[in-house]
Amino acid sequence: MSEKNTLIRSMHDVGLAAWFGGSLMGAVGLNGATAQASDPTERLQLSSTGWARWAPVNAAAIGVHAVGGLGLIIANRGRVAGQPGARANTLVKAALTVAAVGLTAYSGKVGRDVNENSQQGGEGATEPHEAASPELATAQQRLQTIQWAIPAVTGVLVILGAQQGEQQRPQSLLRAQATRLRS
Repeated sequence: MSEKNTLIRSMHDVGLAAWFGGSLMGAVGLNGATAQASDPTERLQLSSTGWARWAPVNAAAIGVHAVGGLGLIIANRGRVAGQPGARANTLVKAALTVAAVGLTAYSGKVGRDVNENSQQGGEGATEPHEAASPELATAQQRLQTIQWAIPAVTGVLVILGAQQGEQQRPQSLLRAQATRLRS
């Protein structure tokens, strides 16, 4: 059996890269640009349309990342079980992945709430207009937090993936083997 995991590793990394990059670009680029529209109602409509177009691609990226991640756990199950730090890293990554999926799903729900009230307009995609209803203002304020939470959490996942790569370096594997032999 091959020891290479190029396909599943690529799925894990490319899916996460798209998820992280898309959420960061959306917060900075899409939401930032729509705030420049002259019509306050157009600001919310443009942002909602952009996020709706991104949603299926983002869902695919998350799915590809998840399949790749599960594949890597299966392929590296011995190392994950026996190498100090590998299990903890994997558990933290799994928990943060679930949190990021939850945040992403919640942002979709809150984004739909904003879209349903888009005729009220806004200062920006996540900044309520002074005359906004409490429902719209609350949804926009929640999105303002979530739009930064998703790239923050997925960014930490990127860092933890890099740490896992370091754990697979020969010297790390030798230290893990020596630790097991001493036990």
